[in-house]
Amino acid sequence: MTPLTFDQFKTQLESMLRDIPYGTSADLTGFAIAFWDGGKVVYAFLSADGCGVIEDEFELTDYEWQHWQDDLAAWINEPMFSVRPEINKRAWTAPAGSGGR
Repeated sequence: MTPLTFDQFKTQLESMLRDIPYGTSADLTGFAIAFWDGGKVVYAFLSADGCGVIEDEFELTDYEWQHWQDDLAAWINEPMFSVRPEINKRAWTAPAGSGGR
């Protein structure tokens, strides 16, 4: 089986996130999530204290991919999601020409 590439991961993740309700996150690892903000995938770290609060956003780059590739590929095979009310409190970014939510 051909290993999952970085671009394939991002494409598959975006497709999944666009198809689920707003406010739902992809629980990529025990410390990182991703969610759809209405225009793009947002990656974020969770608080280190284990409370599940979104702490900082980050860009998923080749560097992270190299370090987390096995975990992210495993997530694609068995995706896990959570509803996070704090995502609903964020400003929603409507794609250009969408006419709203």
